[in-house]
Amino acid sequence: MLLQNKQVAIIGAGPVGLTMAKLLQQQGVAVNVYERDKNPQARVWGGTLDLHKNSGQLAMAKAGLLQKYYDLALPMGIKIADEHARILFTKPITAQNAHDNPEINRSELRKMLLNSLVAATVVWDSKFTGMEEHDGKWLIHFEDKPDAMADVVIGANGGMSKVRDYVTVAEIKATGSFIIQGDVPQPEQCLPEFYKLCNDHRLMAAHDGNMLVVNPRNGNLLSYGIIMKTPEEWADGGAPDFNDNDNIVKYLTQRFAGWNERYHELFDATAFFAGITTKVAPLDTHWKTDRPLPITLIGDAAHLMPPFAGMGVNTGLLDALRLSENLTDTKYQSIEDAIGAYEQQMFSYAFAAQAESHKNEMEMRDPKFSFRQLLGI
Repeated sequence: MLLQNKQVAIIGAGPVGLTMAKLLQQQGVAVNVYERDKNPQARVWGGTLDLHKNSGQLAMAKAGLLQKYYDLALPMGIKIADEHARILFTKPITAQNAHDNPEINRSELRKMLLNSLVAATVVWDSKFTGMEEHDGKWLIHFEDKPDAMADVVIGANGGMSKVRDYVTVAEIKATGSFIIQGDVPQPEQCLPEFYKLCNDHRLMAAHDGNMLVVNPRNGNLLSYGIIMKTPEEWADGGAPDFNDNDNIVKYLTQRFAGWNERYHELFDATAFFAGITTKVAPLDTHWKTDRPLPITLIGDAAHLMPPFAGMGVNTGLLDALRLSENLTDTKYQSIEDAIGAYEQQMFSYAFAAQAESHKNEMEMRDPKFSFRQLLGI
């Protein structure tokens, strides 16, 4: 096997990095994951994730974790509402679609993956700062922590990865969209009428260039996102302070002035806001061919994309599956050949995922977009 007696370093303990580690460990590969979070108890912020049958679930199956994912994940139907809080369409959960793409809390997914790994696989509180070749291996540096050595480095540390600079000259670009995310704790008590409107379904509504997507069951939170074109006055760092809840609620009250009071109750009950400028890592820039030692990227580090098609983590998990298969397949003559073959595969499916995300993004923030028209009602 190509990785026999080799040490692999994965930078980043998100779902993609941890799945990559699990898939390699199953084949007897020596691997460590280096993560900047202080410890495994660090909360993983963000909405739930849904793993798709033809990508994320394939990786879970290969890792022997698919049933555990099903056990932890929550199948959710979809409700489409208008700006007046009237339900236009409902897609219920059935026995036939329950496993299509159930939602899982990010922290629960990380815990599941961590519990599947050999003890001490993850080295916590390790913020990557750089690396260089040293005696035929990668010498990896971390902030205020000891260096590490590895034969192969896999960058899985997200969209703003510093490992990317060793692989590609692609520059991260803003897509022109903005997402306001909000969390409501204990929504059954804090937001009873809106919670009933959702009825354990994901709820979506769109009007006049505003797209609202709500998940009422993200652990003990109701989490939502508002998708819109980035306001001109917010460009170049001009966005408001999202720690100032009163100011954000005031802004949303004005922006959603024509919407039903149920939506305004949602904003008023929000305990936490965050603002996200959506970005993409273009794949049309050639990756470096003169890498001194084996190194590659997976997940957002390779192909950051906005969440408008639900393809980000799923594409990343497909990366982990394909790369692990190549690195443990006897048909390749060298680690570099296996990595090169993976990258050619990845460019194809990741580019398609980015294209789908872009198409959805343009529709979602279009003031003319209408669920009524889409549903034919």
